[in-house]
Amino acid sequence: MRAVELHTPGEPPAVVDREPPAPSDGSVVVAVTAAPIVPLDLLCASGTSYFGVPRTPYVPGVQGVGTVDGQAVWFPTSAGMAPGDGAMAEQVAVPSADLVPLPAEVSPAEVAALGLSAIAAYMALTWRGGLAPGETVLVLGAGGVVGQAALQLARLHGAARVVGAARSPEGRERALAAGADEVVALDTDDVAELAERLTDCANGPVDLVLDPLYGVPAAAAARCLRPGGRLVNLGGSAAEHAPLDSSTIRGRSLQVLGYTNNALTREQKATAMTAIARHAAAGELTVSHEVVPLEDAVDAWARQASGRTTGKRLVLVPAAR
Repeated sequence: MRAVELHTPGEPPAVVDREPPAPSDGSVVVAVTAAPIVPLDLLCASGTSYFGVPRTPYVPGVQGVGTVDGQAVWFPTSAGMAPGDGAMAEQVAVPSADLVPLPAEVSPAEVAALGLSAIAAYMALTWRGGLAPGETVLVLGAGGVVGQAALQLARLHGAARVVGAARSPEGRERALAAGADEVVALDTDDVAELAERLTDCANGPVDLVLDPLYGVPAAAAARCLRPGGRLVNLGGSAAEHAPLDSSTIRGRSLQVLGYTNNALTREQKATAMTAIARHAAAGELTVSHEVVPLEDAVDAWARQASGRTTGKRLVLVPAAR
């Protein structure tokens, strides 16, 4: 079979011929139909993540979509985080308990593009953030894949008003396309000025903030929250630290909550992905993505590493056999 293979941490992978995997106790062989390249893949492959240096050679791909006996499935893997191979191949062995059945009519590339990013948005909004119908939601980093999914999922779960915030003009366009009522430019490091802009666009205080950025945007967003409001942080792509003052948190009795997919149980991931796939099949949920042949994986990997694909998910698709 053809597969993407990483030999040296920190170096680009190659597309190679490999022996197909064999099923073992508790696992089945999935015929892969789509596998996204996500930042976690690159982080694990760098050898600098908190998971440690991966055992090489291995096939990257922390998630994918495929078929087993004609049934479409989504699956996660631990590629790069533990010994074993991932989804960037024509076939992969996966524990059968990790498989999530998908509707037959859903696009494999669509679900692969949504994947763990949409799971993060879904669970951060509903499980961690406790989104209730009629609330106002502010999504930071709204032009990214997590942000695009969060805007749509907030609306699908009854939010009355959904406001986005993004740094680039392209990101703001993607946020509007994903259904934001308004989008604020993240083009200042003045916390007070940004907080005023965000509050104005939200038409008043916000109930829930979804924050994959941290830094100044998170500090400004906290000032927009109503008393008892919630800020769920699920990333630090803007900064590792934020000028989040104590008086804002205490004065409004705010809830500042952390979120990671790593804390989810297998059942929680499956429940979230089932809902996501249902929305995708109904045409209610999508994110910007580009389908790339598996044979072009090295170029796609370089594009992801360069940051040129911010806001767009690259999805590898094996050639039809």
